[in-house]
Amino acid sequence: MDLFSNPVLMALGKQLDSASLSQRVIANNVANVNTPGFKKSFVSFQEKLKAALGKQEIVMLTTNLRHMGGAPAMENVAPSVVQEKDSTMRYGENNVDIDQEMVNLAANTLLYDTSSLIMSNKFKGLENVIRGGS
Repeated sequence: MDLFSNPVLMALGKQLDSASLSQRVIANNVANVNTPGFKKSFVSFQEKLKAALGKQEIVMLTTNLRHMGGAPAMENVAPSVVQEKDSTMRYGENNVDIDQEMVNLAANTLLYDTSSLIMSNKFKGLENVIRGGS
């Protein structure tokens, strides 16, 4: 089994990709807050991740009878940008709420920071094992 195909590391990597994409989408929404006819977008990822983790069976991959392992496949889970066309916030058919976008930005920043910290700690643990625990 490949060291970097660990399902936790794969999920964290995909979460970081999603948070990065969300940052760009939120920035685009904020930049177009006064553009008539602009429709805001958001990133859809959490639902896909939950669905992938919830509906797939766990496949047990082992190299020894005493090992427990396996996890749902993560390769098909990817963030996507969705445009919200059904709502209108202001005159000019624009639907960007600057206050909501700032809340989304703060939440996304926390999510990115937390995900990167967890991934960093995972790699520090691997480094500690490779160095022999010293």
